[in-house]
Amino acid sequence: MKYRVIKGTKDILPVETAAWQHVESVVRRTMHLFGYREIRTPIFEQTGLFARSIGELTDIVSKEMYSFLDRSKESVTLRPEGTAAALRAYIENSLGEQSPLTKLYYIGPMFRQERPQAGRLRQFHQFGAEAIGSPSPLIDVEMMLLAVEIYRSLGIDKFSLKINSVGCEQCRPRYKEILIAALKNIESQLSPDSRMRIDQNPLRVLDSKDEHDRLLTAGAPLIKDYLCGDCKKHFETLISLLDSLALPYEVDGRLVRGLDYYTKTAFEISSAMLGSQDALAGGGRYDLLVEELGGKRTPGIGFAAGIERLMMVLEKSGTHSFTVPPPDLFFVALDDHARRWSFGKTYELRRSGISAEIDYLARSIKAQMREANRQSARYVLVVGEAELASRTGKLKNMKTGEETEVTLDALNIPR
Repeated sequence: MKYRVIKGTKDILPVETAAWQHVESVVRRTMHLFGYREIRTPIFEQTGLFARSIGELTDIVSKEMYSFLDRSKESVTLRPEGTAAALRAYIENSLGEQSPLTKLYYIGPMFRQERPQAGRLRQFHQFGAEAIGSPSPLIDVEMMLLAVEIYRSLGIDKFSLKINSVGCEQCRPRYKEILIAALKNIESQLSPDSRMRIDQNPLRVLDSKDEHDRLLTAGAPLIKDYLCGDCKKHFETLISLLDSLALPYEVDGRLVRGLDYYTKTAFEISSAMLGSQDALAGGGRYDLLVEELGGKRTPGIGFAAGIERLMMVLEKSGTHSFTVPPPDLFFVALDDHARRWSFGKTYELRRSGISAEIDYLARSIKAQMREANRQSARYVLVVGEAELASRTGKLKNMKTGEETEVTLDALNIPR
């Protein structure tokens, strides 16, 4: 039987991993510059953790999670997003007692059983950050700056930042009543998904990707007009801070994000290069979530970004070309004795930090030279009986063709 990759998953082949490693290194370097430290959580958790944090009525929980019973008959779920797991670890390990402000980041795979499409797989990868402990809009802006700086460091400057306030437990209930009343007037004309959401999660109707829904709800009341005093002040300060930094943004009253735990600030970074599904990153404040998951009432904010979508933008922008670093030296061995010597020398060079390769297939000289070319080796050293006897050889620069005599026992490869 010939096995194939499971639908909605993808092999990341060696020709692609150089780009992934570059992105991950930029993410880590930027996170550290901003004072965030990496956390690595298990890829599966108790199902209740995600159901409670994300929301029972969200598409993620109701339609997309990979949940199953383990051998102890406990329901576990492959993580569909990173915030809930990070906060579970924050609470369980009492990280808040070690520091009043905890700044974390993560990079890893997530899992959602949704319809595969460009940049959206069933196993996909995200990086994200969480700042837990501060209610200040300053940390909200830092979170946006952190995401923006990562994209700029990768050479991506064509993106847009959208912001909104989704209110809090004080002002959102009244707004929901007003919104539901408005949506009931057009209920019969909405898509089936939006009709279902009116009573269950009305804010998500405003976030519908259905063009007909968006036209019908163009005049719907927006939460920014119903904010309580605290939420309004928070949002006005946020805007003032962004203005002082000259960071371009757009206030989008329809931006609500797809997770139930957001309060006050919500934001999204998008790129026109991705088409209709244009979100690169999104996040927001979750001041009630730590308490909801069993901890003390603690404010927080975070964001998550898709790596597959980022790769698509990098490819389309054409600003980067990533290649696997070639070996510094390739040994061409003329016989078994030379091959054994070259094998030992390869290990010695690698231990000193020099990348070296040999032929393991006992091929002809011509075939070994072709292999050195295929690997784009910087230098080639042919070793045979004569070279081992004299302890010298000719080091060939594969770019210029120039040959230099070298001593085998003190082999020095130019950097």
